[in-house]
Amino acid sequence: MAAKDKYVAYVSSYTSGLGTKYGIRIYDVDLKNGRMTEKQKVEITNSSYIGISHSGNTLYSITDDGVEAYHILEDGSLEFLNEASINGMRGCYLNEDQNDKFLVTAGYHDGKVTILRLNEDGSIGEITDERYHKGLGTAAGRNHVPHVQCIKVSKDNKYLLAADLGMDRVNIYSLNHDNGKIKEVDVIHCDQESSPRHMQFSKDGKFLYICLEQKCAIDVYEYHEENGMPEFNKIQEVTNSDESDSIGVACSALSFSEDYNYLVSSTAGENNAVVYKVDKETGLLTKKIQLPVAGEYPKDAALFPDNKHLVSLNHESDSLTFFTVDMDKGTMVMNGPELTVSRPNCIVFHKLSGK
Repeated sequence: MAAKDKYVAYVSSYTSGLGTKYGIRIYDVDLKNGRMTEKQKVEITNSSYIGISHSGNTLYSITDDGVEAYHILEDGSLEFLNEASINGMRGCYLNEDQNDKFLVTAGYHDGKVTILRLNEDGSIGEITDERYHKGLGTAAGRNHVPHVQCIKVSKDNKYLLAADLGMDRVNIYSLNHDNGKIKEVDVIHCDQESSPRHMQFSKDGKFLYICLEQKCAIDVYEYHEENGMPEFNKIQEVTNSDESDSIGVACSALSFSEDYNYLVSSTAGENNAVVYKVDKETGLLTKKIQLPVAGEYPKDAALFPDNKHLVSLNHESDSLTFFTVDMDKGTMVMNGPELTVSRPNCIVFHKLSGK
């Protein structure tokens, strides 16, 4: 990260019944002071998750009617491209393949994986495949039907992973890059009632991190291919909570720092942010910070690109709270007043090209 680098941050949020029609807010990022200033609001309904293409040219968002695409302008502002249906209930997560040819979405409510083709200009094309997860999980509460909570394309672009929170498993599909069809090839079985919620791959793609909502832990897997098939071997489990009983405590966020040196998570109930140092050689995690976020239900938390500041998106207290962090000392100190945002869901930092 160069000293002159400029960033914006995109924050997605719910809108229904909240007296607002702006589901995405764009902020100028003050790296030196670890603060953000609102610069634009975008009208979109219930933006539950957002993501940026690998090219950095397009932002995609889940919305009530499916998915929307926005062209990212030079100053970070957004210009509407198009919207497309995912032919199902509202999604909760999206991801792009490594070549920005396909958009994949996860359906929590209907347990559905949807693949859509992307056009050259970043706009969203037709559905190429859709798959409903089937089966019965633990017959208690919500955990008895499929809930696809997160979806990721592996860094080698060969596989699509769908974390099913209701079934305590991650379905692994191969992705055909010609026709956009998927085929189930393997499954990662997580502990019963652990509820896999979010996933992240290491920068080199050799390690997979799965945040387990109900177990309030992160599982680390080593990934490689063997005889043309994916192999995921668990190498570590770390806990996000000091509570001996995880009832009432839920693991929520999972995001890498820009340099992939740190992995940030959070816990609802305890309302903590948790920051781990990542050993890039072994993939193993070492906890550096576990401290309160001064808000209720940190649905997402992220380090600023300088790794010296952190922002927490507090879903139930309608706020963004800011902190100055010191990894060596393991400290996190409140940094200025909170910003009010109704039901914030997700934050993405974006480096401007500075042309």
